Amino acid sequence: MIVKPDAEALAKAARAATQDGLPPVHKWNPPFCGDLDMRIARDGTWFYQGTPIGRPGLVRLFSTILKREGDRYFLVTPVEKVGITVDDAPFVAVDFERGADGVLTFTTNVGDRVAAGPDHPIRVERAPHSGEPAPYVHVRAGLEALIDRKSFYRLVEIGEEAEHEGENWFGLRSGGAFFPVIPAAELA
Repeated sequence: MIVKPDAEALAKAARAATQDGLPPVHKWNPPFCGDLDMRIARDGTWFYQGTPIGRPGLVRLFSTILKREGDRYFLVTPVEKVGITVDDAPFVAVDFERGADGVLTFTTNVGDRVAAGPDHPIRVERAPHSGEPAPYVHVRAGLEALIDRKSFYRLVEIGEEAEHEGENWFGLRSGGAFFPVIPAAELA
C-alpha cells in the first residue's frame, strides 16, 4: 500500500508530538513517504500547494517537526517523513535584543528564541558577484534563520573589530564568541 503524503495527517501527528514542547525529531527516522507540495520561501512564507499558509499556528506547528538531512528538508513524525522545498533557510530572524550581558537573542518568524553563542553561531555568506551579505543564525539541529535586513543593519551598528584567524575582522560578539562578518580591510 502506498501512502500519499497529507498535510492534515502531518498536522494531526505534529499536534500530538508537541504536547511537551519541541518534539525529538532528531531521534525519529521513519520511512520516506514522498514529497509534499510544501515550500518555504526566502522571506519565511510557508506555501502548501502554491497557496500561502495563512494560519500562523499551523506554520508554527509544522516548524516544530522540521528536520534537515544533508541539503534536504523534511517534515517528520514518528511514523512518516515527507520532503519539502526550502528556498534558502527555513526560518527568518525578524528581530533581536541585546541583553545587558551583550548576548544577542533572536526571535524568528515562527516564534523561536535563540541566544547567539558557540552553540548557536552567526554566519555571513557573501554573494560571489555582488559581495552582498546574507547573515544567518543557527536555531536548532542544523536549521538556520536568515537574519532580516532591518535586524542586520542594527547588528552592523553594534559590530566591532577583532582578530580572527590571524587577521582583523569586523564582526559581532555574543555569548562569549566572536562571529566574523567581513575583513576589516574591506570596510569603506
